[in-house]
Amino acid sequence: MRFSDSIVALSSGKLPAGVAVVRLSGSRTRFALETILGASVPEREAMLRRLKQSDGSLIDTGLVIFFPGPASFTGEDVAEFQVHGGKAVVSALLRTLTAIDSIRHAEPGEFTRRAFLNGKLDLVETEALADLINAETESQRRFALLNASGAQSGLYDGWRRRLIHARAMIEAEIDFADEDDIPGSVSDTIWSDMRKLSNEITGHVSGFHAGEIIREGFDVVILGAPNAGKSSLFNALARREAAIVSDEPGTTRDLLEVVLDLHGLKVRLTDTAGLREQAGTIEGIGIKRARNRAQSADLIVALQDVTVALADIELPSGPRLLRVGTKVDLLASETKAEHAFDLVVSAKTGAGLDQLLETLGELADGASGAAGSLLPTRLRHVELLEEGKAFIERALVQTDLELQAEDLRLAGERLGRIVGIVDVEDLLDVIFSQFCIGK
Repeated sequence: MRFSDSIVALSSGKLPAGVAVVRLSGSRTRFALETILGASVPEREAMLRRLKQSDGSLIDTGLVIFFPGPASFTGEDVAEFQVHGGKAVVSALLRTLTAIDSIRHAEPGEFTRRAFLNGKLDLVETEALADLINAETESQRRFALLNASGAQSGLYDGWRRRLIHARAMIEAEIDFADEDDIPGSVSDTIWSDMRKLSNEITGHVSGFHAGEIIREGFDVVILGAPNAGKSSLFNALARREAAIVSDEPGTTRDLLEVVLDLHGLKVRLTDTAGLREQAGTIEGIGIKRARNRAQSADLIVALQDVTVALADIELPSGPRLLRVGTKVDLLASETKAEHAFDLVVSAKTGAGLDQLLETLGELADGASGAAGSLLPTRLRHVELLEEGKAFIERALVQTDLELQAEDLRLAGERLGRIVGIVDVEDLLDVIFSQFCIGK
C-alpha cells in the first residue's frame, strides 16, 4: 500500500539516554534525508553525517541509515537517525522533520501497522513482536522469538492450505466430474486428513494455558490463617519490604503482588488477607478477595505456623496445593514438623527459602511446558481455532458435497483470520494447478 503521508517517531527508550534512534517511514523519506543532510545517502550503509535545521543551523552529528522499500521493516522507504539521546536534540530533529510537507508524528503502533498492511508481517507475527518487546524473562523472549520468526504462522497457514486442498477436491468433483483427471470420490482422499486435522487443532488448543503461563506468568497465591507468616514470607521471597508485617491479625487486607524470575519464567506471587471466620467488614472484603484470587491461581501455597496446632483451613478446590510450614526457627528440631508439610521454612533465618524457590520454579516449568513449543498465544487464536474445528466436525457428518464444501470454506476462513489472510483465489490456484482443468 502507498500512504499519502510519511511518519516519524522516537523508536528507542526514554530520554535522556546515551543514544536515541529516530525512525522515519514513507514516500517523503528520501526527500527528508536530502533536505536535512544536504546530500544524498547511500543505501543500507551507516554514515556519520551532520544534521541541519531548515535555517542551516546544526542539530547534531549522528549516524544515518537509509533502507529503500520494499526491503525494509514497513515495506516503505525507511530512514533511521542515531543521535545523542538528549531531549533537546531529539525534539529539534523531530521538529525539523515534521516541518517538511506530508511528514507527521506517528500514531502508537503505526510503523508495525504499515508493515502488516504491506505484507511484511502477518497478525500472529505482529502480536509476537509486541510480546518480544515486552518480554521480561528468558522463556518469554524465546517463546516470542519463535512466533515472531513465523513458526506459528506457518503452522496455521499449513492447516489452512490443507482445508483449501480438501475444499478444492470437493468443488472439483461437483463442477468438473466429467473431466478424466478429477477423482470420482473425494471421501477416501480428504476426509481422513480432515479428521487428523481436527485432532491436531484439539491438541494445539489444549496448550493455551501453558502459553498463557509463559506470556503472563505462573500465578502463585499465598493463603493461610492470620499470623501464619504470609507477609513475612512474601517479603523474604521478594527480597524487599513489599508488605506490612505485624503481630496484629488482619494487617493485610488487600492483594499484594510481586513478580519473580524463576528458571527463566515469570512467576506472579500474591500475598492475601489471613483466612478466618470472625472478621470485620473491611477485613471480610479482603478475605473474599483472597478466596476469589486463589480460585484462578495455578498454585496455592498454604501456610501454617508450625508452632501451633494444625488447623483445617477451607481452601479453594482446583489449583495445585503446596503445604508449607513457617516459623520453623522456633522449633528445637525441624524434623518434628517436616512430616506434616511439603516444605518447612523460616522467613527470619532464611531456612528452606532456596528450596521453596526451587520448587516454585520447577512447578512453573512443568506447567508451562517447553517455551520452544508452538502454543496458542492469544484467546483470539483459540476462539477462531475452535470455530474452525467445529466447521470441520460438521463437514465430517454432512452428506451433501456442497454443504461440506461450505463448511470447509468457513473453517479455512477462521484460520485465515488468525494470521490476517483470507484469499478466495487460493481455491482456484489449487484446482487449476492440480487438475489441469481447461486443457
